[in-house]
Amino acid sequence: MNYLEQMGSNAKKAATNLNIYMQEEKNKALKACAEALLEAKTQIMAANENDVEVADKIGIKSSLIDRLRLTPERLQGMADGLLEISALPDPIGEVLSMTVRPNGLTIGQKVVPLGVIGIIYESRPNVTADAFGLCFKSGNAVILRGGSDAINSNKAIVKALRQGLKNAGCIEDALQLIEDTSREVVHDFMRLNDYIDLLIPRGGAGLIKSVKENATIPVIETGTGNCHVYVDEFADFSMALEIIDNAKTQRLGVCNACESLVIHEKISMEFIPFLYERLHAKGVEIRSDERGCAISSGCVPATEEDYGTEYLDKIISLKVVDSIEEAIAHINNYNTKHSEAIITKDYNHALKFLNEIDAAAVYVNASTRFTDGNEFGFGAEIGISTQKLHARGPMGLKALTTTKYIIFGNGQIRH
Repeated sequence: MNYLEQMGSNAKKAATNLNIYMQEEKNKALKACAEALLEAKTQIMAANENDVEVADKIGIKSSLIDRLRLTPERLQGMADGLLEISALPDPIGEVLSMTVRPNGLTIGQKVVPLGVIGIIYESRPNVTADAFGLCFKSGNAVILRGGSDAINSNKAIVKALRQGLKNAGCIEDALQLIEDTSREVVHDFMRLNDYIDLLIPRGGAGLIKSVKENATIPVIETGTGNCHVYVDEFADFSMALEIIDNAKTQRLGVCNACESLVIHEKISMEFIPFLYERLHAKGVEIRSDERGCAISSGCVPATEEDYGTEYLDKIISLKVVDSIEEAIAHINNYNTKHSEAIITKDYNHALKFLNEIDAAAVYVNASTRFTDGNEFGFGAEIGISTQKLHARGPMGLKALTTTKYIIFGNGQIRH
């Protein structure tokens, strides 16, 4: 049995134990893990500083270093996230339905864990704690494979979390980290069918494409985010500027940041100069079509590729359209099915946008930055699913469960 198979075997044994943990036991363990994170603050911060120094030396762009960096506030947020998960209702064991058949059989559906979940992710060490907390509360064991850029941070965080499990008297192998960051190991991990029930990739387009093409385990695709904001002809300019500024510049290196703008031509002459002034002040380059460039000489001509790009940088694309129908068609053509927003005072246009945009989250008069498990009340999220089977949007506890049928009889046989 090799390294990965041993981890898989340990995880399956842990999942069997987790399946019988009561809600009180899981909540107690999550609280102990939150305490252990904060007790290991010095070690975690030192490990993270090591990762950040390496990333800076090899020239990783600042928005991605921001995703990698931990601060005392972010570490506290990780601990608070575990406490928030502990306070959420436990979905495991809920009976969704119970019906009596004419033959006297009583048939119900019960919520159960998936079993063992594998997660492959990049950069963000806070995912380590969030993923563990959600998997543990939903009764699943988890094997994590983080990126090489965050390996020291992840090792320190996992060590603290496993200590928390030990302190609470729970099985430590409910959480395991693959410390070998080689491509060969991650390729083998994606084919660990005998041990892993579900694989979730969380990161850039390259990672997700690789997992989809190479995994033999069922995969939930979490999204890259080419998110749009459409400024309708009936938009409030002040609201639109505030939302675009927030969606683009609050944090550059996140999947729910706005990467593309669509502007109705009826307001483009008046609105685009305000937009350019607002974003230029934040250092954001606007890559626009010919009509946008004609209105503001500060815009840079866009290429076809720009409209489908997740920049994760101080760059945004812009397209001027003649109608809401053209806006919807443009967005559905170039989006990644993540998060899209319309700014409008027109009720019918808002409903049309909600009904016809194909995405996991569709907003009216709000920033795309809210597509987040914590903001949706899930405590955290395992990722943003952009596919349509099993789960879609921010994946909280319920997305990490399945059901089984439970049948009660009194001697029935089938004829």
